[in-house]
Amino acid sequence: MEVFKSYANYYDLLYEDKNYEEECDFIEDALKQYSGIKAGNILELGSGTGGHAIPLAKRKYEMTGIDASEGMLKKAREKAGKLGLNMNLQLCDIRNFEFGRSFDAVICMFAVFNYITQTSDIVKTLKNVKKHLKKGGLFIIDIWNGLAVMRILPSTRVKVIERGTTKIIRAVEPELDAVNHLCRNHYTMLVLEKDRVIEEIKETHVMRFLFPQEIKHYLEQSGFEVMKMCPFPRMDGLVNENIWNIAVISKG
Repeated sequence: MEVFKSYANYYDLLYEDKNYEEECDFIEDALKQYSGIKAGNILELGSGTGGHAIPLAKRKYEMTGIDASEGMLKKAREKAGKLGLNMNLQLCDIRNFEFGRSFDAVICMFAVFNYITQTSDIVKTLKNVKKHLKKGGLFIIDIWNGLAVMRILPSTRVKVIERGTTKIIRAVEPELDAVNHLCRNHYTMLVLEKDRVIEEIKETHVMRFLFPQEIKHYLEQSGFEVMKMCPFPRMDGLVNENIWNIAVISKG
């Protein structure tokens, strides 16, 4: 089942409080500090509605983005078009893509990498990223930290957004599968217009949380050098069982 299908219509509204500019600052800082080459073009895996790709394109990076949701890509293309930005956005599975060229950097943000649930697919994806990355280029991801997931534990969350006569109520009920390092997030979203339900959306997003030494092992086995792990989106601070979102910066 394609996730972010109907959900894509409301994605930007649900995450309007996310500080994409700050996260793009983090990406640029990583490129400046750790990349062995000057990054001019970037491939983003799971580019969604363009939350990172568009700010980076505005900062003069040549952006290529892939996503498995046509609905998300449609939104990104609309937003980029209104801003006059020329970005290459394609419908692809991040586990299996082919461009026939290499990039200065590859990024995979907002826990997109956690949607790869099988170990064999994780290794396959990393090897493909390595093939598409110029020597000395960076691969940057932010992921759910398994240490924190197991200590804090996922909990039910409800978010309510109101805009004029429209109200969106989104509930997420997590189902933890600790043995397999999985969390099945059951989303229910109600869209109301003048207190009348006009749409109900149900989706389940299965995510694989990753432990620091685990992702380090997969990266090194795929030919990467891990340069830094840190709380996301901060360069300072230590990764421990209290930090849910961590960044992993590796060099190809």
